[in-house]
Formats: sequence, structure tokens, C-alpha cells
Amino acid sequence: MNRTIFLISILAFFSCNKTTNTKKKPVKEEVVKEVKENPIQKPLQLTLKQANALASLPLACLQVEYPNKLNQTLGGKENLGEPKELHPTFYGCFDWHSSVHGHWSLVKLLKRFPNLEKGKEARAKLLRNISKANIEIEVAYFADKHNTSFERTYGWAWVLKLAEELHTWDDPLAKELEGNMKPLTDLIVQKYIDFLPKLNYPIRVGEHTNTAFGLSFAWDYAVRLKNEQLKKSIETRARAFYKNDQGCPIGWEPSGYDFLSPCLEEIDLMRRVLKQEEFNEWITLFMPQLIARDFNLEVGKVSDRTDGKLVHLDGLNFSRAWVLYGLAKQYKEYDHLFYVANTHISYSLPNLVGDSYEGGHWLGSFAIYALDNTSK
Repeated sequence: MNRTIFLISILAFFSCNKTTNTKKKPVKEEVVKEVKENPIQKPLQLTLKQANALASLPLACLQVEYPNKLNQTLGGKENLGEPKELHPTFYGCFDWHSSVHGHWSLVKLLKRFPNLEKGKEARAKLLRNISKANIEIEVAYFADKHNTSFERTYGWAWVLKLAEELHTWDDPLAKELEGNMKPLTDLIVQKYIDFLPKLNYPIRVGEHTNTAFGLSFAWDYAVRLKNEQLKKSIETRARAFYKNDQGCPIGWEPSGYDFLSPCLEEIDLMRRVLKQEEFNEWITLFMPQLIARDFNLEVGKVSDRTDGKLVHLDGLNFSRAWVLYGLAKQYKEYDHLFYVANTHISYSLPNLVGDSYEGGHWLGSFAIYALDNTSK
């Protein structure tokens, strides 16, 4: 896959040449040094140069059908089909959920940077993929009795994040795409409402099925779209699952394949759901060490970037960053966490240069969300 434009763009941002694995990366070291010398500082910001570079990742894979991981349950040979036949909207970028947040990435970047270099191409691909006819087929897929829980709840969460982004973008294209998406969006909302009362226990892992992550994105949608039924459903389960949690073992993290932090994702949800006084009481018992001005968290380190599971740890660095930024912005007493978030981003962002498909098909979305989350 040709990543020349992406390589040139992100190299320009970091103003350096990519070094080999046996050499130091001086610019990354300079960024980390700057962060350490300014322990309480503003979060890093998403720039146009970064946006142009990061847009190249979804543009390069949204309509690339293979390799593909379908995660499909087959009820019979009649269920067999090419990825594009089964999922005409979200068939690219290796798997369904990565395709969904690849589309979100382009919407986010176009919305934030109207002068994006490849804006015309991005708009054309969004319009081609998110058509009414294609979405009807996506909705029908969930009707199959063997796949009713397909992408629960990670893919569901990203569908609602994409829908939220379209809803808040004042552009004729966004209105058309939001309308086309509505049957799928409504389906996912109803799936959350139907499923959450049945979930007796939260899923506390560092990968796709993490309950707190799925509820956080769904909460944002519910608040933005004023869906009180969904919001109430999420609040009820969040309180039942997490309100009495204490002493989260952050020292046990990360697991080898994590791209989400079980402890931090729970904080990200509860800071949304709980009022200030209640949240302060809760976090004091849940992770009291976060309030310390010298709190630190070692970044996740990837040993093999061609291994699709091991590369998850770069995603962990980005997701940790967006949680820490969100907490530091909401509550000033945690502003020292800007430093920890910045070190995580500065470690993993250079790794997107010339990345293998194992990371390139999805990591850009995590980087964009982490960098953009600071400006909300």
C-alpha cells in the first residue's frame, strides 16, 4: 500500500527523518524532554499538518477489501459472501469496526479542517460508502439470528460516535450522510437499550468488549442527541457496575494485547455520569494515586509492529491519553495529568510513520480522537 504522502506529511510535522530501529529518534526525545521540563502544560493539539497525514490512513483502506477479518458466525453456506457483499458500507480497513471509525476519522478531520488536502477525495468516499442502499444491507445483517450480537459493544459504540459527529457537522454532506445512517444508528441505539438490562456484570478487559468504553461513547451520543431513554439506561448500568468499585489495580496494567485501560476507561465513564461531589468521593476510593502531582504511568511498548495484537499497545497509549486529558480538563486538580497524556502521545505518534497494515488500518483513529479530545 502506498503511504508516500502520509510519510512525507508526518515527517514534516516532526521535522525529522525516520530512523532505524537501532537508532534513537531525536525529535521524539525532544518532545518528551519538553514535556518533562513543563510538567503542567496544555495538551498537545491536532494540527493541519497532522490532519493531512492522518487522513491518508483511512483514505488508503476504506475501500480495500482484503485482508479482511469478518468475525461472522455462519449459520450455513448461504451466509457466505465477499466482505463487500456482506458489508457494503464498512467492508474496508481489515474489519468492520475499524472501517466504522475510519469513516469517523474522515468526518472528524473534514469537520475540523475544511481545507484538508484530500478533502474532495474524502467526501467522495464517504458519500459512496454511506449510501441508503448500503446501510439497508448493513441493517439487514443484524437481523440474522446468528449475528444479532455482531460487534457488541465496540462496533456499536463507534457507530454512535460516527452518528454524533455527523449530527454536529454543519455541512450539507453531513446531513445527507446522517440521514442515510439513521436506520443503522436507530438500530444500535435500540440494541443498547435492549442489551444493557440483561448484562448483569461489566466486562473489564483492555480490548473491544470493555463495557465502560462502549458506554462512554454511547453516553456522548445520548447527551448530544438528547436521547433520555438511552442516557438513563447507561447511567443505571454504570452506577450498578462501578459505583462501589475501590482500589483499581492500575499496576496490573497493561496486559499484553490491551488497547484500552480497564481502570482509566471506568474513570472516563464515571466522570461523565457522576456529579462533581459524587465523582470526587468515588475517585478518591477508586484511584487515589491520580491526585498526586508526581503521578506517572509508563507507556505501553510495542515489540513487533507487524503483529496485529502486540501493536494494540500503541492504541493503549492514545486511549490513556484521551482519558487523562478529559479528566484534567474537567477537574483542574488533575491538570498535572496533561504531562502523562502528552508523554503517551509523543511516544506512539511517531510510530505511525510507515506503519504496517496491522496498525495503520486503525491506529490513526485513536490518534485523532486523543488529539482532538483536548479541544472539546
